[in-house]
Amino acid sequence: MTEEIWDVIIVGAGISGLSAAHLLRKRNVELRMLILEGKDRVGGRTVSTEIPAHKGVDRWDFGGQWVGSTQTHVMELIQELGLEVYPQYNIGKKVHHMGGPDAKVRTYRTSIPMLSPMVLMDLTQLLWKIDRLCATVCVQDPSRTPNAVELDSMTLHSYVEQHAWTRELKEEMGLCSRTVFGMEPSQMSFLFFLMYAAAAGGVMSLLESTPGSAQELKVKGGTQQLSECMAERVGWENVRLGTAVTAIWQDGEWAKVKTATNSFLCKTVIVTCPPHLAAKIHYQPALPSQREFLTQNMPVGHMIKFIITYQTAFWREKGFSGEIVAQPSNDCPISVTFDATSPSCNAALVGFIAGQQASQWSSKEVGERREAVVASLVKYLGPEAASFIHYEEKDWAKEDYSGGCPVNVMAPGLLTYYHPSLRTPCGRIHWAGTETATQWCGYMSGAVQAGQRAALEVLAELCPLTLTQEEQEAVRHSNTAKFPEQQTTSSSSSKLLYLRRAVVIATLTISAAFLLAQRKNELHRAKTYLRYVFATTKYNIFQV
Repeated sequence: MTEEIWDVIIVGAGISGLSAAHLLRKRNVELRMLILEGKDRVGGRTVSTEIPAHKGVDRWDFGGQWVGSTQTHVMELIQELGLEVYPQYNIGKKVHHMGGPDAKVRTYRTSIPMLSPMVLMDLTQLLWKIDRLCATVCVQDPSRTPNAVELDSMTLHSYVEQHAWTRELKEEMGLCSRTVFGMEPSQMSFLFFLMYAAAAGGVMSLLESTPGSAQELKVKGGTQQLSECMAERVGWENVRLGTAVTAIWQDGEWAKVKTATNSFLCKTVIVTCPPHLAAKIHYQPALPSQREFLTQNMPVGHMIKFIITYQTAFWREKGFSGEIVAQPSNDCPISVTFDATSPSCNAALVGFIAGQQASQWSSKEVGERREAVVASLVKYLGPEAASFIHYEEKDWAKEDYSGGCPVNVMAPGLLTYYHPSLRTPCGRIHWAGTETATQWCGYMSGAVQAGQRAALEVLAELCPLTLTQEEQEAVRHSNTAKFPEQQTTSSSSSKLLYLRRAVVIATLTISAAFLLAQRKNELHRAKTYLRYVFATTKYNIFQV
């Protein structure tokens, strides 16, 4: 069969790949461009599905669903595409159940659960330490971070074990790891965790649904629309679904992209699939050893996401927000839930089975998982939770050409030695995908940023006159430059977030101290411990 010739071939029709294509098309309509996707749909790790609801059927996201006002790249894209967002419902009591099945179920209304005074003090000092470390991280090149080798030699788990005082806080940090990464804290580098948090503006930004945080907003009609709208603008005739790339060969003149049935010649390639999938492509000549080692050692998280629809949002009527934070057990598979009522007022809850629990519950029948989820919701929200309309779930580990979600992480030792190869072009091959982003890495906004950055690299090679001088300089000197120029995580909005968190932490500290003052033994113990903790400086913080 005669090989077709293209200017650019993009591997992957998710948000990152289509963001690259969208920018390429806007800059040069003459470019011959082809997008190859192994799935039978566009969207990558976003997929919006219609399921039965109170008013017939409605559409919900079973992949990535949240965006935030500080996620400038995706918010600009949403506006450009004419889509709308609406806030995550978070009014009312939140449920908090940690410490095992027999522990007391508590409710709270603030950003931080109603923890004991000692745990609040412990949380305060741990967040203080982590936020200080986040401020030192060089997201573009983590190896330049002070004490990078030491930070990269430990896991999130080992750092928490060393620096957290209470068992309760250690459990909380484990839950945070599962809900954000789909991973246990023992599976990722602590420096990677810091880089990931720094790229989002801080640890609390990853966890909250307040303004500027990761779970702030949702897209009306679902996030898969982002990819569908961009595919429409790029031209569906340039998108080939069910066409997985198996090999990429390159020489001094061309790159050859091969599938099971065809091969295509092109001048440049942008690979946007997750690192563990990019590693399965056969490259000739072989990629640099650093790139190969990196992508073969970046495991992906495991999450099962479920939506359960109801006749009414009964939890709202009872004064609950729908948010549940629970320590998974043999009887309770869920880690966290949120209100998922649609803009059409179809009541629903969304929840996640994550990390080790996802691996354990994945082998069970869907009916068994459904019964356990419903039983847990009844326990936390009341008997009304048993009267649901429909339960639907998606196990991303079983999704072809995904193999997990939400993001690939790095094990200890990778960032300091191999991270630069994550974005560095290899001949005619350029790399994108949310894992390569420097702002909101792991999120849809990071996917947009990474796709745009890779598109600029290609434009600099094929048609440099379409770039501004600033863009040309950025591509020439750094593969981490973003487009368009935005404020970084040290922007005024992020500073306001840090200030708000500082006020919260200070308030918690004062409140905890007041409570402890009524318990003299614990007060003396806390004062001794915190004097020991806060005696550190930015130069000897690791000696605590």
